[in-house]
Amino acid sequence: MESYKREFIQFLEGAGVLKFGDFTAKSGRKIPYFINAGDIKTGDQIAKLGEFYAKAYFEKVGNKKSVLYGPAYKGISIAVSAAVALSKNGLDVPFFFNRKEAKDHGEGGIFVGYVPKAGEEVVIVEDVITAGTAIRESMANLSALEGVKVAATFVMVDRKEKGKGEKSAMAEVADEFGFPVYSVVDVYDIIEYLEEDPKNEENVTRIKNYLAVNGAKA
Repeated sequence: MESYKREFIQFLEGAGVLKFGDFTAKSGRKIPYFINAGDIKTGDQIAKLGEFYAKAYFEKVGNKKSVLYGPAYKGISIAVSAAVALSKNGLDVPFFFNRKEAKDHGEGGIFVGYVPKAGEEVVIVEDVITAGTAIRESMANLSALEGVKVAATFVMVDRKEKGKGEKSAMAEVADEFGFPVYSVVDVYDIIEYLEEDPKNEENVTRIKNYLAVNGAKA
């Protein structure tokens, strides 16, 4: 496994973002592990998370300037921290996020921050995609921005789960909307990491059993 992947998984586990147990995903599925960016609680942690996203951005997008969009609520801090990390590495990008409910006074609308203009490209930053529900909600919001194109989405972990069909939710999103979805690590990286310590045998077995039922075929 590449060293940065191990470092990232260790970071997620140490920060309490990656947990093992019995959880219910937004999709309604009962899952044996959970990824929750809402458990990032300190300045140091959110700064480190932003650095991982910035690294992924440079690796996949390069120095191309896009507008970062962080869906409320967890995506907000990710977008801010990623924008800061990109800026520290010489790429100053604007960012924005949405309100859960439209504001009918002041500046109004559902967006806060920089509002992209026609011809500009947006990169969505999320914590995780399970069934693609949250991304479809984001695309519905972003469709109000005429002439704005979503160029890519970045997430922390590719869960490698089925979406609506046999393909992974990430592959379905890419097919449906025509942009790539990138992740820093995937669930098989997490399994490989866990298998390095025998005490993780139970969690490894539970995740593998879950994937045997819900894992994507492509």
